[in-house]
Amino acid sequence: MSERIDELLNLLKDHRVFIQTHNFPDPDAIASAFALQYFLNQYGIPSRICHHGNIERTSTDAMVTLLGIEMTRACELGDINSEDYIITVDSQKGNSNLLDLPGEEVVCIDHHPIFSSGYYKFTDIRTVGSCSSIIADYYRENGLEIPKKIATALLYGLKTDTMDFTRGVTPFDIEIFAYLFELADNSLIRRLQTSTFRYDELDAFIASMVSMKIENGVAYSFIDFDCTDSFVAIVSDFILSLDAVFFSVVYSSRGSGLKFSVRSEIEKLDAGVITANALSSVGNGGGHNCMAGGYAENERLLAIDSDLETAISLLFNKAIDDFCSR
Repeated sequence: MSERIDELLNLLKDHRVFIQTHNFPDPDAIASAFALQYFLNQYGIPSRICHHGNIERTSTDAMVTLLGIEMTRACELGDINSEDYIITVDSQKGNSNLLDLPGEEVVCIDHHPIFSSGYYKFTDIRTVGSCSSIIADYYRENGLEIPKKIATALLYGLKTDTMDFTRGVTPFDIEIFAYLFELADNSLIRRLQTSTFRYDELDAFIASMVSMKIENGVAYSFIDFDCTDSFVAIVSDFILSLDAVFFSVVYSSRGSGLKFSVRSEIEKLDAGVITANALSSVGNGGGHNCMAGGYAENERLLAIDSDLETAISLLFNKAIDDFCSR
């Protein structure tokens, strides 16, 4: 057994363990939690997977159902207390997309840039394409046999978060793909990949295309429909695929503010840094070099300009210009 895993197991033993994903878990978060749960169970450490929000995307809901993944809403945990141990996967404490539960966050396994230090007793944060790659490596480096449904979940999580190896992928992710490919049910993965969004979301998708404005390769689109965070991300990914676009900013109403999904296909334009800087005075944001998210308060945006769309383009255009002139 590797020293890293031995350290993890010694920390968790004799404690009740909860594996927490970010509030609205995507395939990578779910796969990571599912595979980690099975892995820990092989060493006598039972755990429960929990999250705060809904399982939003059609394909994600199908993934949970078809692979028999048991996940518990935080509001249904009931008996969790301050002495319980929490592992955060695909997320880090302090992020606005991670509900603060009563237990102690002792472990963080993630592939996003370090959000803050000093919170955890054990961390495994690597700048790679997906959190699924990190968990798969636990099986590989410790010689633990990986069941087909676990391999399927991990491979789907890896393919989804790297957008089929076109976004944020590293040589490590390619190694993990080769490891998982022969073990996974690839026909099921193909089935999940065709379930992108629901029929009743077509109107919202069309509206987002109509509202789109492109300024020097930067696309802005407002989705004026009630839609999920995952749908906003789907639209942002799609817009980035247009030949006239290299940076996409898509947003939708959330209460008294706006939820953002930002994508970049140019390595020199860091979506995470640009989004964090653009929204710092009106909300918060951040993420990877190629994908990011955030939230802004309408009241603060309107203090910049009486038109929300104008305020947003001013903030992002300035953040992009500042980033490029560094």
